[in-house]
Amino acid sequence: MTLAARILGGESVLARAVRSAGLTVFGFGTSQGLRLVSNLILTRLLFPEAFGMMALITVFLMGLNQFSDVGVTPAIMQSERGDDKDFLNTAWTIQVMRGFSLFAVACAIAYPVSLLYEVPELAVMLPVSALTLILTGFNPTRMDTAQRHLRVGRLTALDIFNQVIGILAAIILAWWWQSVWALVISGVIGAAAQLVIYTALLPGVRNRFRWERRAADELINFGKWIFLSTVAGFLLTQADKLLIGKYLPLDQFGVYNIGFFLASFPLLMGGVLVRRILIPIYREWPPGQSAENFARLRKMRFAVSGALLILLAILALGGVWIVDLLYDPRYAMAGAVTVVIACMQVPQIIALTYDQAALAAGDSKRFFVLAASKAVLMVICLYAGLELAGLFGALIGQGIAMLAVYPVVIWLSRATGAWDRLHDGALALAGLALIALAFWVNADSISALAGAGAG
Repeated sequence: MTLAARILGGESVLARAVRSAGLTVFGFGTSQGLRLVSNLILTRLLFPEAFGMMALITVFLMGLNQFSDVGVTPAIMQSERGDDKDFLNTAWTIQVMRGFSLFAVACAIAYPVSLLYEVPELAVMLPVSALTLILTGFNPTRMDTAQRHLRVGRLTALDIFNQVIGILAAIILAWWWQSVWALVISGVIGAAAQLVIYTALLPGVRNRFRWERRAADELINFGKWIFLSTVAGFLLTQADKLLIGKYLPLDQFGVYNIGFFLASFPLLMGGVLVRRILIPIYREWPPGQSAENFARLRKMRFAVSGALLILLAILALGGVWIVDLLYDPRYAMAGAVTVVIACMQVPQIIALTYDQAALAAGDSKRFFVLAASKAVLMVICLYAGLELAGLFGALIGQGIAMLAVYPVVIWLSRATGAWDRLHDGALALAGLALIALAFWVNADSISALAGAGAG
């Protein structure tokens, strides 16, 4: 049997990992492609303020999600009881309860948020969008089981199908209403479609309400640090939108989000890849257990990081041209934003594959320490950047924050035996060369962005 045949048809960890990685990359690439197409259509049907308002709604929904995440998915993926029916049903029950609680909180904060950001429409739009939190709470644990066993083919296909439904709903409603309500309602339609599709078409345990004390104790004990980590994760990933959203007018904030959407493609794809693939791999091949395991992981890490850096290079060098080609002049500033954000994400690409080693070993506490360090430094650097140089300063601050957290990355990865100085050094040199070249190629656009921020 050839190597290709063994990988495509085998059941070894490597075979399943390679297939799952390929499917994950295909699924994410297709998803982002669909998002880009819908984005291009919607920017012509709606106005920049609509994207700024929807970005604010999304920030608060994500915040509620992350401020209450008890780590059900990573718990199922790493637990010895991850296939046990009582364990899965208890996890599902926790998720359902959480969904209703989040909806109640969203309703409670909607009016204060509308006053804080001086956008009265948020008082109604936020609770309507929050219906998605109830719907996603009912999603079956079969999606987590598929990831646990590196069997993501059907899950990837269903995700793409569901996304198409949400996009079509958004385009039709935007054409009909010419209002930001099109984005709000299409989000609810997409969440409802996802629930129906997952429930009907994913194989595995049919969830029922169940509360097994032993399972609940394990989930809560593992999840307490995940909860704190996701709070930190929210500040890390959404601090820019919270602070910049308050600092910029809605139309400029909408333009910023266009640039962020384009630049974040490699990092988001890498994040999806490591979350779906790396916990099972680290569980099977602990890097500290043998030199052979470490060598296998080094090859995988170079492959993942190298591919992501190439994608980042395309956006860092061609971001201005891409925005000019795809969008109308109202969104021109998004080109420079794309370039700078892509450059500032180099440190995150280098360290991307380390934190899952701690979760695979059941060490959610160290995972939290890293997440909290990232969040604190991100908020500090973003705020300092905004104060010193406006939007441009905030973008540079994001890169400085991720560079400053690297000692904590070393601390975590050394504890699991995962730290690879050869990988990090090689990628750092390549990343520095990329940043220098990108700033030189796009000097005029970056200077204009810096001047606008300072003004």
